[in-house]
Amino acid sequence: MPFVPVSYVLRRVIAVGRGCAHRWATSPRALDCITALSAFSLMVLDVPGLARADNALTGLTATLVLAVGAATLVLRRRLPWVPYLVALVLLGWLHELTLIQFALYSLGRFRGRWTGALATCGYIVVAYALFTLPGWPEHPASLSGFLGLVVPIGVLACGVGIAAYRADLVRALEAQRAETAALQAVQDERTSVARDVHDLVGRELTVLAVRAEVLSARSRGTDWQKDFEELADTARRAHLMLNDTIVHRADERTATPGLEGLPELARESERMGSPVSLHIGEQARRISPLRQSAVYRVVQECLTNAAKHAPGERVTVTMALEGSRLRVTARNALPKSAPPRAPVSSGTGTFSMRERVRSMGGTLTAAPQGGAYEVVALLPVGRPGP
Repeated sequence: MPFVPVSYVLRRVIAVGRGCAHRWATSPRALDCITALSAFSLMVLDVPGLARADNALTGLTATLVLAVGAATLVLRRRLPWVPYLVALVLLGWLHELTLIQFALYSLGRFRGRWTGALATCGYIVVAYALFTLPGWPEHPASLSGFLGLVVPIGVLACGVGIAAYRADLVRALEAQRAETAALQAVQDERTSVARDVHDLVGRELTVLAVRAEVLSARSRGTDWQKDFEELADTARRAHLMLNDTIVHRADERTATPGLEGLPELARESERMGSPVSLHIGEQARRISPLRQSAVYRVVQECLTNAAKHAPGERVTVTMALEGSRLRVTARNALPKSAPPRAPVSSGTGTFSMRERVRSMGGTLTAAPQGGAYEVVALLPVGRPGP
């Protein structure tokens, strides 16, 4: 076992301890504990006077009562009214003014201006009522003296808390603005990339469509005319799809179709040589528009994959409700032999489908099953559509 220098161990222990202390000291709970300890430290100074006063408390019991009162400051974020009410009790019983300052600060700090102002007014009313009663120790001889002693304590504490509350709002607003600016920068960059993709890829698709049309015209009357016409039509539709996806993505008029667009997808797949059997349950048509768009994209990807990897094989697509979930199944027979050319594929289609379904709380599986390739998507129904 190699020898580890003691100095290295000490440095590691100090570093770990410093990190833990930093994390603890900056946590809200730690700050609340420090606040409670600070208030208790100030109130302990009054223990000798409380023990001599006629309140049936000794030095030990007075310390315990003040400790319990200070401990309520741990709740000042979630339940700031608790230390406030306890402070009013201590104010009337022990004439203790320290805890009320922390309580008023906490109300202004974590509940805002109106709550802090209301609590300050309540404190002043209670204090004045106590001032008019006999037994208030060494109270000023006049109302002005009372106001000069009690009111500034509450107003100053609450005012500092409200100022901290407003500072928190300003910091939160600045953080939100910074986040919005970052998101806008990302969106601008995506828009710029989208435009570049549209300009470059769109140009190549346009050239492909024009060349296919020229070849179609030249091969008129031959066996290849129909193939060139379909190629030109596919290039034009790909260009339109690229334009709709990138340029007009935010336009509701070009939004992703729902289940009503599936028959057209089936006809398109049949034109590509892969017949489609489409079965949609009547209740499945009532799912929300957002889930209809997700189903459309899943079926679109399934038909595209079938055309690439199993050309000519029939694809069966079924949709039906199973309790609170929609089951979408796309199944096609595996090809008897591999295609003569490897299909062009990015390898991310299934991953994209799975992530789209997962984002809506569903699951998707895609794997060979008994001589066929089967994709099963289960989505929660969600809110019914119109």
